[in-house]
Amino acid sequence: MEVKKNVEADIERLKTPIIFIGLLFVGSLVLASFSYTEAVDNGELSKVDATTAAVNYQQDVKKDEDTPPPPPPPSVDAPQPVQEEIIEEENKETIPTTVVEVMPEIVVAEETVIEVQEEIIEFPDVEAGFPGGTAELQRWIVQNIQYPQTSIEMNEQGRVYLSFVVEADGSISNIAVERGVSADLDKEAKRVVRTMPKWTPGEAKGKKARVRCRLPINFTLN
Repeated sequence: MEVKKNVEADIERLKTPIIFIGLLFVGSLVLASFSYTEAVDNGELSKVDATTAAVNYQQDVKKDEDTPPPPPPPSVDAPQPVQEEIIEEENKETIPTTVVEVMPEIVVAEETVIEVQEEIIEFPDVEAGFPGGTAELQRWIVQNIQYPQTSIEMNEQGRVYLSFVVEADGSISNIAVERGVSADLDKEAKRVVRTMPKWTPGEAKGKKARVRCRLPINFTLN
């Protein structure tokens, strides 16, 4: 007897492997689609990066071509400094001395007035005299004489002879002792004559003149 196969039994037996095969195929398609998307994305990014780099490179090249490089600085052959040894030497130069010429002092001589004195008349035409006469002269001498104390103690007495000049105006000058007694008595005699008032001047040739007079002064102790 010939056995007949059941078609439904065969299909049920193949159903499970077919499902697995279908799932495997679908999974393969899904995995392939993801792999293709990433590859496309990576390729596009690589193209974009390459394009950007090319543009930047062209811009850099253009910039380099437009701007000429700066000229190199001129080279100067500067001599190298030579360090020389500095030798300190003692300064032997002498400082010049400034000579200042001093002008000699100009001494201006004082103006000297030379007085031409008239001649002293020894023997005039009119004798010079004391105001009031000889008696008044003796009285004046007695009133003004001062006997030196040393001469009194030493008992000095005597007559002192004096000479003097009566000027044209009556004043007394050039008193001199012609013959004396002692230093103290001579000194006192000259003092008395020097303190006399003006005399009446003498005359010669009709005009007042310088006349020399002589006078004795007597010193006596009572």
